[in-house]
Amino acid sequence: MGAQQVREDFVELYGAEPEGVWSAPGRVNLIGEHTDYNDGFVMPFALPHVATAAVSRREDGVLRLHSSDIEGGVVQLSLDALAPGSDQNWTSYPAGVVWALREAGHPVTGADIHLASTVPTGAGLSSSAAVEVVVALALNDLYDLGLQRWQLARLCQRAENVYVGAPTGIMDQTASACCEEGHALFLDTRDLSQKQIPFDLAAEGMRLLVVDTQVKHAHSGGEYGKRRAGCEKGAALLGVDALRDVPYGELDAALARLGDEEEVIRLVRHVVTEDQRVERVVALLESGDTRAIGPVLTEGHASLRDDFRISCPELDLVVDTALSAGALGARMTGGGFGGSAIVLAEAPDVDTITKAVQEAFAAAGFTAPRVFEAVPAAGARRAG
Repeated sequence: MGAQQVREDFVELYGAEPEGVWSAPGRVNLIGEHTDYNDGFVMPFALPHVATAAVSRREDGVLRLHSSDIEGGVVQLSLDALAPGSDQNWTSYPAGVVWALREAGHPVTGADIHLASTVPTGAGLSSSAAVEVVVALALNDLYDLGLQRWQLARLCQRAENVYVGAPTGIMDQTASACCEEGHALFLDTRDLSQKQIPFDLAAEGMRLLVVDTQVKHAHSGGEYGKRRAGCEKGAALLGVDALRDVPYGELDAALARLGDEEEVIRLVRHVVTEDQRVERVVALLESGDTRAIGPVLTEGHASLRDDFRISCPELDLVVDTALSAGALGARMTGGGFGGSAIVLAEAPDVDTITKAVQEAFAAAGFTAPRVFEAVPAAGARRAG
């Protein structure tokens, strides 16, 4: 849905033109999974799929929210009543951003917001972060708050962690706010330093496919939180601030110190090796050896499946089938327990791989997957 349609829908809902229209993208994570809340490295890029918001200010302490993607009318909330845990609906994401801005001392006095999104929900492509960032950017512009993109990402993360209650890291919001077209974002989640890495697969005769398994996941569920708590336990047992501080070359010694903590050992091993995989992918891309990242992606899937244990039969089937059909590499992407996988392929092999995956899902009795090409797109921006 384009900016003009969102603008027209706003007028129909609220009876006046919005002060502006903004958009913020979903993301695909190329490599670096469950490293962000361990102060580690990640490498996402933005998708062309966006959340779009038409927004106007209010001065009466009222927040009005509407989404064309959710059945129901306009939801009206009082800013003074916004509090963590007070809202278990979709509105908790935009309302949480308003709460986070106000709690940080920013003078937001109300808003009328209409949202529409083309980011698939529950697919591990950060649909919630796109909604958070588009609202934050709009209010930053309208209220002239002067916040930098990384600061908006931090506030959006706080909204999701504290207001919504989902223990996610900083990657999704930073990707939505800061990615650049034609690039992947190499992000150090400890200090939020960024490096834009050129990532133009089409120019090299390759494609990156996203395969949405249609298996839905929810970050606020317990399993994600258990993994995060286990990682924090591992860091505490090893006497480091975060698992990012365990050098890859000292991993075996570190694991030996964990004794019989089998689950913690698995989690630590994944995070430390995954950080190293991100650095390997960056080095390969910067040296022009793009095809060589394929096996690194596949290694990452094995680690997520066997050590972090957050894959599922549908994700494993995508990876195994794609590799058998000639893919250069494949792995699950996102928080896990469903969602999407990515497949790196030579351009002439895309149709063969896509057909093989679709047929494998049909043979297994799974819901047909959604397959589309991922092209690195621009981050959040004013759209009208």
